[in-house]
Amino acid sequence: QLQLVESGGGLVQPGGSLRLSCVASGFTFNNYAMRWYRQAPGKERELVAHISSNGGDTDHADSVKGRFTISRDNGRNMVYLQMNRLKSEDLAVYYCVCPTLKSWGRGTQVTVSS
Repeated sequence: QLQLVESGGGLVQPGGSLRLSCVASGFTFNNYAMRWYRQAPGKERELVAHISSNGGDTDHADSVKGRFTISRDNGRNMVYLQMNRLKSEDLAVYYCVCPTLKSWGRGTQVTVSS
């Protein structure tokens, strides 16, 4: 069945970096755009980044533009989120999403704290 599994979250100091990964299975990955969302405590879910099916088009939320980069490897059914210069306000659970298939992973926690 369709499955999205995130990894790579953890605790990092402000200014640090993390790379989130998501492995997809159960569908033809290279046919679908993918997204990363996040949800901070007490806040609504926020779209962080979007990537087209072939990786040629990407878009990032203004709040992360210039710091985060979404990418994908269709040969490995993987989508990534490289997060640099992390801030305390980036603390959230990050979700890998296939919007067309309305499928969400379980999320991975990112904590930014000194």
